[in-house]
Amino acid sequence: MRRTTKFAAALTAGVLSLAITACGSSDDTASDDSSSSTSAKSDIKVGMAYDIGGRGDQSFNDMAAAGLDKAKSEFGIETSESEAAPDEADSAKEDRLVQLAEAGYNPIVAVGFAYDAAVAKVAPQYPDTSFAIVDDAPVDADGKPFDNVVPLLFTEEQGSFLVGAAAALKSKSGTIGFVGGVEEPLIKKFEAGYDAGAKAVNPSIKVLSTYLSQPPDFSGFGDPAKGKTAAAGQFDQGADVVYHAAGGSGQGVFEAAKAAGGLAIGVDSDQYLTASDDLKPFILTSMQKHVDVAVYDFIKAFVDGKPLSGTQTFDLKSGGVAYSTSGGQVDDIKSKLDDYAAKIISGEITVPTEVTK
Repeated sequence: MRRTTKFAAALTAGVLSLAITACGSSDDTASDDSSSSTSAKSDIKVGMAYDIGGRGDQSFNDMAAAGLDKAKSEFGIETSESEAAPDEADSAKEDRLVQLAEAGYNPIVAVGFAYDAAVAKVAPQYPDTSFAIVDDAPVDADGKPFDNVVPLLFTEEQGSFLVGAAAALKSKSGTIGFVGGVEEPLIKKFEAGYDAGAKAVNPSIKVLSTYLSQPPDFSGFGDPAKGKTAAAGQFDQGADVVYHAAGGSGQGVFEAAKAAGGLAIGVDSDQYLTASDDLKPFILTSMQKHVDVAVYDFIKAFVDGKPLSGTQTFDLKSGGVAYSTSGGQVDDIKSKLDDYAAKIISGEITVPTEVTK
């Protein structure tokens, strides 16, 4: 796994150094800005607080990083990046956001629902700083949204419906699997869509489900060994396709698919593109969640002097979620998947956000 500007997130605020971060993530690469085909260097400083795994997870965080990198290349912004540790307290996340705000980073992007409580506490302290949070919408004690917080949300269930349909269309055993990183409402949306899509194709299909950890333990997003064990167990029970929504733990799911001679489905990014050559044949498709687009749009609007406000939702119709075709394994069923997509967009199919039994 690659890492740029990593922090050992268990360190306290007194030990973390934004000066080091800023140097590693922007000053050291400042010369890269000159190669951009767009405007001169901006005086805007963007802070990015990653979820567990940070850059290099080949999934959720890397998509956010791609959006940040595109904005940096186009607008010449300065950036600072850090990431969460699996077992860190909310106070560590708060410290991370406070240090970014105190150092003048504005806007600040918090990647992942695990930052909900931290953003809710820190944002009111810095009313002139614009925050975005991916996958959550924090509210104050009265249940009202914060004026300076922009939730970036996705219809994960819609994209998951499509890969669930793909799994059912490709399954020969009539049994498929789902591996979730942490049993949280957000990840349950992935499971719900996957389950519904599979059953739209085959109402009698069996869908096995395993979660790697329970909150407040978020290690399930960064434990490939545990992901491999869970997926191997599902393949042993007869599943021939397994979908993961488990961040960095998904690497283990791919390895289990190879060992079992089955198929796996990636998440967030087109994971076929970043998989090793020996794993590519076992990746059926990926449910793409374009966090990169959301992050880029948020930063661009700020740079343009027209900051976004309120909840921004990225759905199937807008291209916020999709399924990938890399590797060609869904080419023969693409027309069927596209038909399902059209029905979701038109409203003919409403995808549930909770698993229906």
